[in-house]
Amino acid sequence: MARLKHKLSEPPVPPDRGVRAATFKLLLDTAMTIIKESGHIPSVAECAARSKVSRATAYRYFPSRSALVTAVIDSSLGPVRKLASDNPNGRERVHELFLQTFPRFKEFEAQLRAAAQLSLEQWGLERAGLLEEEPYRRGHRVRILEHAIEPLAPLMRPAVRDRLHHALSVVYGIEPYVILKDIWGLRDREVEKTALWMADALIDAALRESDVKPVKTKST
Repeated sequence: MARLKHKLSEPPVPPDRGVRAATFKLLLDTAMTIIKESGHIPSVAECAARSKVSRATAYRYFPSRSALVTAVIDSSLGPVRKLASDNPNGRERVHELFLQTFPRFKEFEAQLRAAAQLSLEQWGLERAGLLEEEPYRRGHRVRILEHAIEPLAPLMRPAVRDRLHHALSVVYGIEPYVILKDIWGLRDREVEKTALWMADALIDAALRESDVKPVKTKST
């Protein structure tokens, strides 16, 4: 099982009901709207002002931008993180994951880019010793992909399996959208086809290295 060197950021637990639940949702929806409309990561104070909620109240729900963005991403990708498949074909299971996630990537692209932006910003501040908030730590894709490649794992040496796991984590996420859309100007559909092509190429390479004849999915 994969192990990360850092603890993943977990979203604040939303209140169950009542005024507190409504306030939490209002602040979260406001943050998502600001990101989508203006392309920048709002501060907790900005969300409070836009929502007409006191700063003190807002900070009780979201003590930092990291907590706020973690909640935004959990709201955007929560259903994907709970996906489970009993498909015994590893390649098909990887395809299922990608195909079920693509619509969420398109719908919440602005929010996912914002999360990546915050991670990069905090990386620079942390290196300079200037980071003054709890850092936003990404990595839920590690567990998601581990489940996807589970049927392939017995066919490979541990080192090859780990390399495939690492490589797929580069292909699965918002990063291919950033590169292929911003640099190449590709449309969403072309980004998706290219990401699947890369995933297949990586699986093929891992199987060849393990002396296993690749078996294509029904869709390829």
